[in-house]
Amino acid sequence: MSDEQQKQTETPEEAQPEQILEPAADDVEIQGEEAVDAETLKEQLAQAEAEIADLQKQLAELQPRAQAEMANVRRRAEQDVEKARKFALEKFAGELLPVVDSLERAIEACQADDEATKGLKEGVEMTHKLFLDGMGKFNVETVDPKGEAFNPEHHQAMSMVEDPSAEPNTVVAVMQKGYLLNGRLIRPAMVMVAKG
Repeated sequence: MSDEQQKQTETPEEAQPEQILEPAADDVEIQGEEAVDAETLKEQLAQAEAEIADLQKQLAELQPRAQAEMANVRRRAEQDVEKARKFALEKFAGELLPVVDSLERAIEACQADDEATKGLKEGVEMTHKLFLDGMGKFNVETVDPKGEAFNPEHHQAMSMVEDPSAEPNTVVAVMQKGYLLNGRLIRPAMVMVAKG
């Protein structure tokens, strides 16, 4: 056979092994790079999973604290609403106190033995009683501390006087009554206190 015939009779299989070997070498290099990348990805995945576990643990620790904080906020809001409801009348009651004072002065000004003012005094006393009863329905209480120990939370001392018949720091006279709304002081009682 001639060289030409020999070349023609060569099968493509004999030529292919040379061509296959070259790409196979490249594949090994690519597989090596992919192996390195896979290792890096596995490490990154492990780090990410560890971070997720840590964040889940932190969340589990914070959740009860957040629930407790929400309960506190809810409780404070309920207390604020309750206080607002209880003391909504504070300014209104404070504005009515001078009317009560005026009625009390009118009663004091009327003389009991004078027939001309007797009917007036009875009418003012009934009005005064109705007024105080109406205020009492809304938990407004009178502070009339004559004979009691001086209490700086509810009383305002106007002066101190010598009174041998009274104990020291005892209220001997009330110049103006005080008032409470649901236990909160609206106006202190103005008093005179016995010296010690």
